[in-house]
Amino acid sequence: MNVPVNLLYTKDHEWLRVEGNLGYVGITDFAQGELGDIVFLEIETIGETLNKEDVFGTIEAVKTVSDMFMPVSGVILEVNPELEVKPDVVNKDPYGKGWMVKVRISNLSEVNDLLTAEKYTALL
Repeated sequence: MNVPVNLLYTKDHEWLRVEGNLGYVGITDFAQGELGDIVFLEIETIGETLNKEDVFGTIEAVKTVSDMFMPVSGVILEVNPELEVKPDVVNKDPYGKGWMVKVRISNLSEVNDLLTAEKYTALL
């Protein structure tokens, strides 16, 4: 299983890549593997300010629908446009082209509460 060391993780299997006060959020390789073939994503929170652990959207796989949770508080700036036409990109490249939302992080100190790759791997 792939757990890049340059990312931070939540216990709910989301990842965060921090670039200054911006962050990119997606789900982990473990999560996409557990969900199976992803067929649809519903993310209607663009422009909204969400708190850490708020639901920012849902992900639908062949077998189930799951909520996706914010790893940090912030404003949703962008939704990955590629996922609207090719949601299975999340299965193929969860840490690259399969990112879900870009967020302006409102409280950078919340990043310290996230799991390192090592701690996330131990959780699994």
